[in-house]
Amino acid sequence: MIVKEAKAVAREWVLTQASGMPGFWGTFYHGSANWLADDATLSPTSDLDVMAVLADAELPGKPGKLIYHDVMLEVSYLSRDELRSAESVLGQYHLAGSFHVPSIIADPTGQLTTLQAAVAKDYARRRHVYRRCEDARSRVRRNLQSLREADPFPDQVAAWLFAAGVTTHLLLVAGLKNPTVRRRYEATRALLAEYGRLDFYERLLDLLGCAQMSRARAELHLTALTDAFDAAKTVGTTPFFFSADISDLARPVAIDGSRELIARGDHREAIFWMIATYARCQKVLHHDAPPASWDRFEPGFHRLLADLGIESFADLQRRGERVRDFLPPLWDVAEAIIAANPAIDGA
Repeated sequence: MIVKEAKAVAREWVLTQASGMPGFWGTFYHGSANWLADDATLSPTSDLDVMAVLADAELPGKPGKLIYHDVMLEVSYLSRDELRSAESVLGQYHLAGSFHVPSIIADPTGQLTTLQAAVAKDYARRRHVYRRCEDARSRVRRNLQSLREADPFPDQVAAWLFAAGVTTHLLLVAGLKNPTVRRRYEATRALLAEYGRLDFYERLLDLLGCAQMSRARAELHLTALTDAFDAAKTVGTTPFFFSADISDLARPVAIDGSRELIARGDHREAIFWMIATYARCQKVLHHDAPPASWDRFEPGFHRLLADLGIESFADLQRRGERVRDFLPPLWDVAEAIIAANPAIDGA
């Protein structure tokens, strides 16, 4: 199915299923759909993100993934307060990209359309690009600050992992590219190649610990992850924010998507989302599965981390310091990309 057709399905879902919600204020396409041509093929290992804006500050639980007319939709809620002005949105790297092109699905008041036009007009202005880069850098630091010894080990891993992983977003934002989630390393490699800085890409992989990962080893880890995923999706009952990502519906994205990357030689690029998924599986299993399951699936998780040089909280602390020390040279490369990017204009 091409993107244009998938968007039409999403629009139908909004009009028939979402528009009658209490406090419904509008919807827009979120994420990668806003960076794909209408005639591009939507991969079977991808979903289409729909953001539903509600008037209330208190939001219901995230619906997550659902299938509607053979399209996998990822539905999230956002408070109208988060969209109070174009100036505010332009400084938020995870939001601004969804308004850089026409993206509004439903807009009863017309205010979303006005907001989108205002964001698109100033999206490439230099000061806003810098603001979004600063937003990404701040997120790296916040993730590092959330690394706490008292937390369960999977949470510790996630704190370090997303600190390291958001370093790619800082560069993608500097290049006016999509700060994608699962395929962030692949996208960053393409960006750095465009600007003649592929040498820096190896440093990003080294920061994650997978620069020397072989395809055979990645395949071995994916096999173990698949077993853990299939167990976790069966027993999961605790409503985590990521619950929809550990489910039958999410399997094509989390498992098949990783297998697709490995099969085409991007095994190092697959590691980030494999770790994220593995950590989430461990959290589900520890909450909802009998202890016998822990003994079965924990060793595979630890083998993957050991291949990255991580075996303890102390290792995560040291690796977190490496991420922190990496921020100045990362910022230098981001500034060089901004300076060389002909699409960035004005002050």
